[in-house]
Amino acid sequence: MSDFAAPIAQQIWEMKYRFQPQDGAGADETVDDTWRRIARALASVEDDPALWEDRFHAALSEFKFLPAGRIVAGAGTGRTVTLFNCFVMGTIPDSLGGIFDALREAALTMQQGGGIGYDFSTIRPKGAPVAGVGADASGPLSFMDVWDSMCRTIMSAGARRGAMMATMRCDHPDIEDFITAKQDSTRLRNFNLSVLVSDAFMEAVEAGHTWDLTFGGTVYRTVKARDLWDLIMRSTYDYAEPGVIFIDRINRRNNLYYAEEIAATNPCGEQPLPPYGACLLGSINLARLVTEPFTDDAALDEGALTELVAMAVRMMDNVVDSSRFPLPEQQDEAQAKRRIGLGVTGLADALLMVGQRYGSVEAAQQTEHWLHQIARASYLASAQLAAEKGPFPLFDAEAFLGSETMMEMDADVRRAVSKHGIRNALLTSIAPTGTISLFAGNVSSGIEPVFAYSYTRKVLQKDGTRTEEDVVDYAVKLYRDLHGDGPLPDYFVNAQTLAPSDHVRMQAAAQKWIDSSISKTINCPADIDFETFKDVYLQAWNTGCKGCTTYRPNAVTGSVLSVDTPAEPTVEMPQFDAPIARPDAVDGMTYKIKWPDSEHAIYITLNDVVVDGLRRPLEIFINSKNMEHFAWTVALTRMISAVFRRGGDVSFVVGELKAVFDPRGGAWMQGKYVPSILAAIGGVIERHMIAIEFLPAQGSTLSPDPVAPQISTTKPGPACPSCGAYELRMLEGCLTCGSCGFSKCS
Repeated sequence: MSDFAAPIAQQIWEMKYRFQPQDGAGADETVDDTWRRIARALASVEDDPALWEDRFHAALSEFKFLPAGRIVAGAGTGRTVTLFNCFVMGTIPDSLGGIFDALREAALTMQQGGGIGYDFSTIRPKGAPVAGVGADASGPLSFMDVWDSMCRTIMSAGARRGAMMATMRCDHPDIEDFITAKQDSTRLRNFNLSVLVSDAFMEAVEAGHTWDLTFGGTVYRTVKARDLWDLIMRSTYDYAEPGVIFIDRINRRNNLYYAEEIAATNPCGEQPLPPYGACLLGSINLARLVTEPFTDDAALDEGALTELVAMAVRMMDNVVDSSRFPLPEQQDEAQAKRRIGLGVTGLADALLMVGQRYGSVEAAQQTEHWLHQIARASYLASAQLAAEKGPFPLFDAEAFLGSETMMEMDADVRRAVSKHGIRNALLTSIAPTGTISLFAGNVSSGIEPVFAYSYTRKVLQKDGTRTEEDVVDYAVKLYRDLHGDGPLPDYFVNAQTLAPSDHVRMQAAAQKWIDSSISKTINCPADIDFETFKDVYLQAWNTGCKGCTTYRPNAVTGSVLSVDTPAEPTVEMPQFDAPIARPDAVDGMTYKIKWPDSEHAIYITLNDVVVDGLRRPLEIFINSKNMEHFAWTVALTRMISAVFRRGGDVSFVVGELKAVFDPRGGAWMQGKYVPSILAAIGGVIERHMIAIEFLPAQGSTLSPDPVAPQISTTKPGPACPSCGAYELRMLEGCLTCGSCGFSKCS
């Protein structure tokens, strides 16, 4: 089947992946053209391109193998883009010149669309002496602010949105400031933050010992390890950041432990990488490999899985040779180690198809078995590639086979690697697949549970209107097609009904056979108590996970679920037959907005008039010393005032302004996410209309999922910066829009 499995899949293809050059030559007319374009590009480095093009095309068809979005969008287009998803940049020197050289490299990488990760532990702490200039250091957080501004500037220039990960070691003297940095709602908005937690620190936490904060061999302070751990936990409990990365476990289990030291990850955390390391991602769509779904004979076709994995490994290895790179150091690193990150998507759907409840012991065992098969097939395929094309340049047989991961690998795999070497230093990773999973027909994302069985998506039409369509999970739709619209079996569960321990169980089961790491969000209920919440992280540590990311809905983070919003109650408004004349004197109020990152405040004056006993807005004035705003504030003032003076129900102005989103991102203001300055102005007008009783005060709640317990909140969470819908969800450690497929990290 080469047709789209759902309307949303075609829309995602047309928005993000369809190649449509300006001259029309070589455009993708169908999705099969897209598969053919990718297959041809990746086969071009083979000795027999025609043979491998057909084989690659077969693997891509029916959405069975899904290369990461940059490959789908860029391969074979001739555009100057990288096919690698993201990078960890070089080690930041502890000098001003070195720091700004690193900033330049980051800007060049982000300009080509690469997300970046950085370890800021190498910068001396705030207050440390700076030799030769008689000054004290400003600390790593101050330079992170510079990186954040750079990212915002790159995006405002029209480049692809960027994503950044910042890490800091748990023994850095500024670690407490790092942990709490994003509690300031205006700071580091373009960063994800994670603490590099060592084995020694976890042992100190468990034993109740003290913990030294050091830099350059100097102990700056000593704290209680449990107090520092609680600070991390309290921040992520309240603010969903920072994440936790078990860095010693990552380095210990790294196949390349003998050739590199890892101190950072890509923005979503599934690829721990050395300096200048790059992540190359792709996913096997398990939902497409289940035979006889929802019957007693349902099973994953493991023979087809093995063949598909082998083809995917070869395709991804070819990307290393066919991709461009923003920096020569990144190309050298990629070609020296040839690491790839083959993962899965549709896991939860595949489990449903074979009758398994996601999060159960049985489902975890099934997951471990499937991923073991993928690991076997990946390593055997890479060994065969090494026999044909040669192993990766830094391959050392004795050292490689002595890694923890290889020591646990099957005997026949070890024999193949010993005989032929291996083409790729690392092979498996489970990445965010938010947009790609929508493209494949709304299969469940990565190894996440089904988020919602269905939701309503608003689609912007060419004439500016919006229509609504139902988006149904792939497995749920298949079950309905086979068995009708009766109640779903009790093994159908979703992200909102699972206990956090179920999430951790699934992550740990998958991690056993993943040589890199996993992007996964552990959704926690809003009312989980703090001690139980901390146990989630200890469970992740004790069961072999390489990191842990949680999301607990609250007044700061917003709601996890936004499925169906009830219609706004109808408010009877007075009708006015004629425009309203302005009296000589009017009453009004002035409001002040201080938009984050703006030097000057905006002042909004709303004047009112009483008509037929009802006070209503008559005119608006918007003033600011920021001349950048002058033209549009004047235009907005005149247009809104004209609308007010026309009479009638002018409350629609509020809705129109509040729906405006800024593609550069909005801001948190007084505990609420506001998607743009115009939306903030709309909020002021709404507040004024409520104050003068022109509008009634209204709250908002979420309606229940028809197949899940009700989840209500007075805050819909942040709006999507791409489409403006309040459909952002935390998936695989990354905010992802269920309406348009936008992902903060891709």
